[in-house]
Amino acid sequence: MLTLETTDLKEARRSRIAQFSGRSATLTVGGTSVTGLVRAVREDNSGEVPRWLVTVIADPPRAAAAPRVNRAQA
Repeated sequence: MLTLETTDLKEARRSRIAQFSGRSATLTVGGTSVTGLVRAVREDNSGEVPRWLVTVIADPPRAAAAPRVNRAQA
């Protein structure tokens, strides 16, 4: 389980919708994308800027497909 922090309202809203619908969501935090099932979205008002803490169960990374060989040219 990963806990991600975001200050983007749109990303927090998409996370909450994915949580309630039971779908996987792709979140981009700090240039890194994480795809998984959203378990919780909590708002943190302790600072000057509102932020959201999103808890995600990350999907396992997919194995890269082997490159295809064009047999007509081989």
